[in-house]
Amino acid sequence: MTKRLLAAVAGLAMAAALAGCTGNEATTRPLPVTMNEEAVGHFCQMYVLDHEGPKAQIHLAGFDKPLWFAQVSDAVAYLKDQERDGSVSAVYVSDMGKAVSWAEPGADNWIDGENALYVINSARTGGMGQPEAVPFSSKEAADGYIAAKGGIAVRLDAIPDGYVHPAADLTASVGNAGQSGSAE
Repeated sequence: MTKRLLAAVAGLAMAAALAGCTGNEATTRPLPVTMNEEAVGHFCQMYVLDHEGPKAQIHLAGFDKPLWFAQVSDAVAYLKDQERDGSVSAVYVSDMGKAVSWAEPGADNWIDGENALYVINSARTGGMGQPEAVPFSSKEAADGYIAAKGGIAVRLDAIPDGYVHPAADLTASVGNAGQSGSAE
């Protein structure tokens, strides 16, 4: 009888241990972080508050602090990068429908980046002077922005790679370098 009891207890212990290995564990999604003067852009390494327009924060699994982006298009470029490290656990973007102004996108009006509507091809550029993907939580707010600034509304996965990775114009920075001829 003791051997049977021991076998039953061992079997229950093994079943309980295996139950933790199913991969169905609930993962908690990190909440958005309030943007403050310590938020530094992931790509530019500049304070995000020093730049106008919408911002983004991306949370990676296993990290306590988010990656900050001075413009949303940079965050989209990061998400589309095949070589990025880390598993994304949450993406939050400024809801520009609730922003005080373009200069003040808000410190706490974050919306889920996966559910936002993004206006692209508008007359506005982002905080780093590049084409911006302007996020909104509602179609009405996006439509109002489009009426004023132009553009089209798309979901995150429909933003074209070329929009966030524009082709570089090397001739502007190279000038006459590399041309044959005499130097003065």
